[in-house]
Amino acid sequence: MMIGGALGAVSHSDVKAVPEINSEIMNPMIGGQAMLPDRDIMENMAASPMHTALSAALKDSGVAAALKTNGQFTVFAPTNAAMAGGTQNKATLARRMSYLIVPGKYDSQALLRLINEAGGDARLRTAEGGTLVARMNGPTNIVVMDEKGNTADIAIYDVRDKNGIIHVVDRALEPSGVARQVASN
Repeated sequence: MMIGGALGAVSHSDVKAVPEINSEIMNPMIGGQAMLPDRDIMENMAASPMHTALSAALKDSGVAAALKTNGQFTVFAPTNAAMAGGTQNKATLARRMSYLIVPGKYDSQALLRLINEAGGDARLRTAEGGTLVARMNGPTNIVVMDEKGNTADIAIYDVRDKNGIIHVVDRALEPSGVARQVASN
């Protein structure tokens, strides 16, 4: 289990494929609440006291419905403190929320493997159609950078859900430029 940015003594050469979820997986807790691997992403997000603003924004934008499907997603979930900000229209909010979602399942081991294979900068295509860049910040912490150059540290890694992975981040990542065609994967 990786909490608070500590990936432990994992070297890049030791990164291997991670087995699928089983009933013995122990997820990290978020804000004192259990995150259960048999819940979908939205069910776990709704249970987190650190993600009430994100949960509300996902619902208000209409993006929450996608996170209840059987697809596989990775969500870079900013905390309430990171989400603080003004109100936005539904289209802008939907774009910002979709930018936090990467189609596919990328736990910390998969991110490490991608970073290593890409020579240090793993480019992740978001559901919004933009790009997030994952890279190492020191020997044991993954940082995610948005298109504006803002970076977010992953504070809690690998919250496994039945339809993907949540990584808790300390900053809201945002797309730049004009709206794009939404990525189908």
